[in-house]
Amino acid sequence: MKRERRSFDAEFKLQVVKMIQDQGLTFGQVCQDFKLGETAVRRWLKQVQAEQSGQPGIGKPLTPDQQRIRQLEQENRQLRADNELLKKVSAFFAKELR
Repeated sequence: MKRERRSFDAEFKLQVVKMIQDQGLTFGQVCQDFKLGETAVRRWLKQVQAEQSGQPGIGKPLTPDQQRIRQLEQENRQLRADNELLKKVSAFFAKELR
């Protein structure tokens, strides 16, 4: 029988990782208590450790700082694209006025 794939939000993943890091629980205990795959929990731990060391990590950010950085990077990309478009439009209209 095939199990349905579950999805977890960043807050839950962070909570599970903190249980392992701060409370000293083992992967096996946490996985058994929450019925989680050990591979997923190890991936979440690796993600949080990367983010805490200042690296972006893989996948969706888990820590609030990395979430904010991703959001700001996205806004920055959008503003740069808007700026380039405005430059092209102003150049076009400057040609038309000559």
